[in-house]
Amino acid sequence: MGIQFKKNQIYFQDVVNVEEAETLLEWLQKKTAAKADFSACIHLHPANLQVLMAARPTITAWPADTQFSAWLRSALGTPEHH
Repeated sequence: MGIQFKKNQIYFQDVVNVEEAETLLEWLQKKTAAKADFSACIHLHPANLQVLMAARPTITAWPADTQFSAWLRSALGTPEHH
């Protein structure tokens, strides 16, 4: 699985597939102060991105890949220098 849930923190790892979007949505609906770590993520299916765009968790770490990170920051409305 590409997502690990621990308390109020979500860890996105490797490839996060479409099958994980529903679980992500359900978890985020229960967590008002959710935080997301993308440091080990290399691909995020757009269905998961849509969930994140709606939920707006605090991002604690961005992907190591600069292009993926820039795309994700742009989609989530977070400036590059943040």
